[in-house]
Amino acid sequence: MIRPAELAAIKAGTVDLAFRRWAKPRVVVGTRMRTGVGLLEVTSVEQVSVSSLRAEDARRAGAPSLAALKQALAARQEDPAWRIGLAYAGSDPREALRAAVPTAEELATINARLDRLDASSSYGAWTRQTLDLIDLHPTVRAPDLAAQVGRETADFKKDVRKLKELGLTESLAIGYLLSPRGEAVVDASLPAPRQRAQKADGTPVPRNIGAPATRALREVGVTTLEQVAAHSAAELAAIHGVGPIAITRLREAMAERGLAYAGE
Repeated sequence: MIRPAELAAIKAGTVDLAFRRWAKPRVVVGTRMRTGVGLLEVTSVEQVSVSSLRAEDARRAGAPSLAALKQALAARQEDPAWRIGLAYAGSDPREALRAAVPTAEELATINARLDRLDASSSYGAWTRQTLDLIDLHPTVRAPDLAAQVGRETADFKKDVRKLKELGLTESLAIGYLLSPRGEAVVDASLPAPRQRAQKADGTPVPRNIGAPATRALREVGVTTLEQVAAHSAAELAAIHGVGPIAITRLREAMAERGLAYAGE
């Protein structure tokens, strides 16, 4: 429910509040949430009356004005309003895990975990099949991958998320990739390491730009923020499929890394 611009502002420390209409709190102090910018921690939760809100509340929530904040809370007035304190709590630990090539002991632990996932499945062993499928068909749409193994897309995605929790896969706007950790697990089961296409150096474009924009950029060879920075916003906006929202989100993602569109 937190928009990308608000996530970036929370990470930067310029936004530290959110307001919600909930029948009862859905988070507690100390709750940590994984987001597109890393971990956010809930620092406070308190019920408030909308009439008591002030301009400072709106500023700290990233709202354009107090009136806009109150308007956002106008719906579902039968539910109380809650003020939630938020703070950036660091990068997603799965990022470091994905990059960590496992030791022999860690490989044994990972394989034991995969065995348990297979054993608990009602449809048989799936973990190695799914890792191999993603490895051989990177950046392919989840529905297309699921169809190759006769699975429903929703169930297939749910299983891939289990592999992601182990640091073995990465989710893209379109499809998936094996992480270096996942590649090591697959290679350990093969007679020799698999030869893979070299990945582009740099920071991948964020998932939140949407599949149409991702696909359009990919078609012109732009897959990283560093490659985006070689173009002007006008150049990319002229590509069919790259709309204003994608342009804004790319700008925000680049700003976090000290990058910008050419000419900006």
